[in-house]
Amino acid sequence: MSGHVRQRGKKGQWYAVIDVLGAGKRIRRWHKLENCKGKREAEKACERLIAQQAEGTYVDPSRMTVADFLERWIEHMEGQVSPRSHERYAELCRKNLVPLLGGLALTKLQPAHISTAYAKARASGRRDGSGGLSARTVTHMHRVLREALQQALRWQLLARNPADAVRPPKVERKQMQVLDAVGTAEMIEAARPYSAFMPILLGALCGLRRGEIAALKWRSVDLDAGQLAVVASIEQTKAGCREKETKSGRDRTVALSTTMIEEPRRHRLEQAQALLQLGVRLTPEHCVVMQADATALQPNSIGHAFAMFLKATKRPHIRFHDLRHSHATQMLAAGVHPKIASERLGHAKVGTTLDLYSHVLPGMQADAAARVDVAIRAALEQHRKPKG
Repeated sequence: MSGHVRQRGKKGQWYAVIDVLGAGKRIRRWHKLENCKGKREAEKACERLIAQQAEGTYVDPSRMTVADFLERWIEHMEGQVSPRSHERYAELCRKNLVPLLGGLALTKLQPAHISTAYAKARASGRRDGSGGLSARTVTHMHRVLREALQQALRWQLLARNPADAVRPPKVERKQMQVLDAVGTAEMIEAARPYSAFMPILLGALCGLRRGEIAALKWRSVDLDAGQLAVVASIEQTKAGCREKETKSGRDRTVALSTTMIEEPRRHRLEQAQALLQLGVRLTPEHCVVMQADATALQPNSIGHAFAMFLKATKRPHIRFHDLRHSHATQMLAAGVHPKIASERLGHAKVGTTLDLYSHVLPGMQADAAARVDVAIRAALEQHRKPKG
């Protein structure tokens, strides 16, 4: 197999001319090369085509459908993102995008096709036929499709990204469900007899995520110093669980309140006694929250135990993650500096904290204004006092 490049047309369009053998005869095939600015780039593109054809991995862009391309992109992304993200990308492509756009030729995909697909997804996109998808889900579809088509540009399968000209539906931010200090205290007391007790403490009083709680080991907890270290997280996918770095990619130290020192001490003692009955000795490598047989607990199991607790105690339904939101809100409302709150929560930037919990800021500003007013009034009164 051999080939060369040629330029045709007034605009100087480059083509790869590849010679292949078929039925004992030489067959010459022309392939349009996109985004080649000169002969050197065209020759490199031609070399890639020859290599792909020799390996059997080449697909003619004019015959490639959106479904074919998305499958190729899903395979390409494996190993470049976390397993959970890859699983989500594949799900959005195969279950949402392919049924709407998969039959179209990739090179014929237009912004109008994408806009129509999003409108249809909003109206009747649920696979069970019960209605449309949320604006948030369609926005996620758009982000994945746009990123995939951007890769098509890099692979020179497209000359432009049609998703760039499409706006996804506007996502309205949902109001957070948070507990105040009284509600948190009541929940903690009610949870004592339940297996969700320690996860609730770690979520409501330390702001830990489910994956961080599942990964927390006793070696990372120093009750004498009154602190714990968040150094890992458990990621759960359909393929199983794996330990990975924290969401921000950085370890963090979380100071413990008096309650968060007393309760883990009691919990560790009860845990050690239960393991001795199984003939197992508690070590620093054991998880703070684990199953009765000393095996690690899955993040989803923590959420399930929390949901069962809410149902058993007839409490309003909230997500386990809302305990973290409650902790953050209570910190900011108590006057804790956003930078400190951000570090405690493990946000990569303080701006993330300010953006997520902006609903607390008006009250903080009013309190700050009142404090400044008190200080100014005191200074004015002192200034007005007669001297001497």
